[in-house]
Amino acid sequence: MAIATIHATEHIVGDDNGWTLNFDYQAWAQGKEFRVGDKLVFKYTQGNHNVYKVGPSDFQACTVPTGAVELTSGNDEIMLMTEGRKWYICGIEDGYHCTMGQKLVIDVLPAMSNEAPAPSPSSWAYDHHDDSMVPASAPAPANWSSRKLMSLD
Repeated sequence: MAIATIHATEHIVGDDNGWTLNFDYQAWAQGKEFRVGDKLVFKYTQGNHNVYKVGPSDFQACTVPTGAVELTSGNDEIMLMTEGRKWYICGIEDGYHCTMGQKLVIDVLPAMSNEAPAPSPSSWAYDHHDDSMVPASAPAPANWSSRKLMSLD
């Protein structure tokens, strides 16, 4: 049985600038392809910023919705698990950082894979620790408790 290879990319949001104030994240995202299976990495000084996944109206208003998950590690990794538009903001100072440009919207495209046939569904299991599918016979990774990878997608 052949397994399809997924070509995933890690995107450091803002590249060398990281996740910060007064940076044009829409210009940064322009021309980049974000695909299912790719990873966004938000790098910043812990305590100075945070990351929230929000919807379009909260993105426009720079508001954090009730119950939204706050990422605060300074090296936040988000696996893109579904297609469609995704919105992220910094919620520091009641959205002030967001109003200063610390917000990102991207369109996530389908995963890109090679031509090999996908494995049968019965040979895969859902891994709730990283919101992905893994071979059913795969052992649990030893580092599950130390993962920083979030799937807020």
